[in-house]
Amino acid sequence: MSAEQKRQSGVAVHPIPPTFDGRSRVLILGSFPSVRSRASGYFYGHPQNRFWRVLAAVFEDALPQTNEEKKDFLLRHRVALWDVAASCRISGSSDASIKDVLPNDLRVIIDRAPVKRIYVNGKTAEKLYHRYIEPSLAIPAGYLPSTSPANAAWTTEKLISVWKAALEDLL
Repeated sequence: MSAEQKRQSGVAVHPIPPTFDGRSRVLILGSFPSVRSRASGYFYGHPQNRFWRVLAAVFEDALPQTNEEKKDFLLRHRVALWDVAASCRISGSSDASIKDVLPNDLRVIIDRAPVKRIYVNGKTAEKLYHRYIEPSLAIPAGYLPSTSPANAAWTTEKLISVWKAALEDLL
């Protein structure tokens, strides 16, 4: 099915390529980009998502603002970023509504970068990774609590603490 056929059938196609280079040591995976992220053309584009604030605090670096600054930030800190789903049916930005998933081929990154660990950002990414990717890739992924504003049980400070502990050997 072509991208146009998928769009017409209600299937959302991932529009953002992965960010990585030959120095990326950790891969962080979300589930699928939000409506705001798809519109902005880059990951975690919703201003209420705490992903960029958390990473800036973890790496003790300035908060990136533009898409180019975000890409540079990730590469400077040897972080690869992508999502589990290449396409899916999704209602708005609701992870809970994701179905009919076609996973991304993570070998695009794994075969070209010295990735030592894979982490998933949130429970939906974890569930999708275990179901669609881990059986064929055979690399377990660590869980990191979601930076989404829907994860209100986790304060930004608590997220920073857990993410920093997971990524500490990259600091």
